[in-house]
Amino acid sequence: MSKIGKKPIFIKDGVEVTINNKNVIIKGPKWELSYTLLDGVNAKVNEGNIEVSIDNDENKNLRGLTRTLLSNMVEWVTTGFERKLLVIWVWYAAKKEWNALNLSLWLSHKVIFEIPSSIQFEVEQDAKGNYIIILKSIDKQYIWEIASKIRALRKPEPYKGKGIRYFDEVVKLKAGKTAKK
Repeated sequence: MSKIGKKPIFIKDGVEVTINNKNVIIKGPKWELSYTLLDGVNAKVNEGNIEVSIDNDENKNLRGLTRTLLSNMVEWVTTGFERKLLVIWVWYAAKKEWNALNLSLWLSHKVIFEIPSSIQFEVEQDAKGNYIIILKSIDKQYIWEIASKIRALRKPEPYKGKGIRYFDEVVKLKAGKTAKK
């Protein structure tokens, strides 16, 4: 079995942890998160560390889970998550308008994508003229869901590579008709 649950969690500078009964509240410089401990799992703060313990051996797996979740929460309140999307093609454009993303994707209409208030976003342009959409939040699952919905508006096509793709995504381009000659 893994011994991750026995390791203490180091509390970073600027992070404040309070434990009331089964409720753990973690406040950071950017955000605040809370977590309710499961039955049979306990947590306490000792000398700048969070220690997770269990009541009996039946809850071994819950100790590792709780320790990992609390460790991630300490990380999230300080840095958060960031997901970048790249809009590639000359005729495609992205603009930030209040809490919405205005996309011109060579359709018969402009696409206005409402961004939830829990996600911060920016639109930049790189040296090649491509637009970069940067999404920031503390909820990793939610930010990936929103990024995938934006990407689904115009997926990258396999011949020229134009479309909306994740920043670290590699699109394998096909040769096309002239490859036969």
